[in-house]
Amino acid sequence: MHRRQFIKTAAATGTAWVAAPLIHVIGKDKKYRTALIGTGWWGGNILRCAIQAGESKIVALCDVDASQLAKTAEEVKKLSGETPKQYRDYRELLSKEKPEIVIVATPDHWHPLIAIAAMEAGAHVYVEKPICHTINEGKAMVAAARNTQRIVQVGTHRRVSPHNVSGMQFLKSGKAGKIGMVRAFVHYPGGAGTRTPDSEPPAGLDWNMWCGPAPLNPYNKTIHPKGFRSHLDYANGQLGDWGIHWMDQILMWTEEKHPKKVFSSAGRFIREDSTDAPDTQTVNFEFESFIATWEHRFYAGNEAEKTNIGCYFYGTEGTFHMGWLDGWTFYPSDTKKQIIHQEPSLDEPDQQNIAGLWSNFLQSIKTNTLPVCDIEIGQRSTNMSLLGMLSWKLGRSVDWNGEKGIIEHDAEANKLLSRAYRGEWTYPV
Repeated sequence: MHRRQFIKTAAATGTAWVAAPLIHVIGKDKKYRTALIGTGWWGGNILRCAIQAGESKIVALCDVDASQLAKTAEEVKKLSGETPKQYRDYRELLSKEKPEIVIVATPDHWHPLIAIAAMEAGAHVYVEKPICHTINEGKAMVAAARNTQRIVQVGTHRRVSPHNVSGMQFLKSGKAGKIGMVRAFVHYPGGAGTRTPDSEPPAGLDWNMWCGPAPLNPYNKTIHPKGFRSHLDYANGQLGDWGIHWMDQILMWTEEKHPKKVFSSAGRFIREDSTDAPDTQTVNFEFESFIATWEHRFYAGNEAEKTNIGCYFYGTEGTFHMGWLDGWTFYPSDTKKQIIHQEPSLDEPDQQNIAGLWSNFLQSIKTNTLPVCDIEIGQRSTNMSLLGMLSWKLGRSVDWNGEKGIIEHDAEANKLLSRAYRGEWTYPV
């Protein structure tokens, strides 16, 4: 079997692959030339974990927002004593610095172009979730990873979170019985809100470059910094943000790789602010052996539903809740049996497990094995969220052929697997 075909086969079956090293085997004293593209809130969390791991030399930072860039450069110097070069255009960074590792922590609509360019420049990539804004971008990212033979880790850090891992072991052991339904949900309090007027971009922000391949809308401070996920030209709302973590937990549990049918209903029934993502959404995912659902809302926080986030797995032996800040809990159907609970183990800030995921990423680079959140795993989880949004926009259900990456017998729906890019930017294939 040819090496590239072996890699593709290993990825398709979910097994690790070990081949001739992509680069020479690295000793513990090796420090990888590392660059961060997207220096905001979450990019900072990833970068701190990279520095703390002690195997990165931070050679460069890139951001279209000068204030974020300067702040992060100052923090790098404080934490590591290094003075990374600062760039406003990722293409210049890749060309001049030739990093071995690139962290992509930009808004969602930029992930594909930057990650692919980094791979083609020879770098291994840690890319934040969701991996892309439209489904065909994700296909291109997987193809680039396999063609360049680079390691690509996706930031779905619950794959290494201790309580998530042990919870999956519990479910897969059969202790919850046969599971026929999974309900994933995120319910946050909120309200109608108020509209925020458009304005001139703040000094130091290249708004045209921030929008990049996406539509050049007027600047609005609810988009940047940090609010872009509720604006559909740049992200996919709550389902594309929080949803991917719980879609990933469903796929981490099941042997099935894709849903076969997806239907979503959504709307803006409460919000009156400047965002345009649904404030209310449900999605039905039909698999071969079970049904999964998603639901979210941004209002009606209450005391009756204190568990407001996670997945319920409904089995013949009981109900299992996989949570976040509350760990996991199994409620046996037999009331004579004891409830089983495990507390979470989470890192600060922001209650995450990036450090474990970064460690796995480094180990994968050294051993030339697929990481725990390989790009193809991240693609499948992202696809579930994107299919939910696609069905809502289309106004009907879609039949998904996950192996081919198409919607069966539906030319109109397949057009939504991609979107037109703006200006100089070319959609990846």
